[in-house]
Amino acid sequence: MDLIRILLAIFLPPVGVFLQVGIGMHFWINIILTICGYIPGIVHAVWVIAKK
Repeated sequence: MDLIRILLAIFLPPVGVFLQVGIGMHFWINIILTICGYIPGIVHAVWVIAKK
């Protein structure tokens, strides 16, 4: 299941974070990072998924 989340995190970072933690602080941080730059959003999403 983590592989699917990581793939989603690469293509749509907020979706990967949402599947991992739901709508919470990390989700909103990821949306802001993705708006500021796509790569920071990916890095944060993979970090949130891997931290689990």
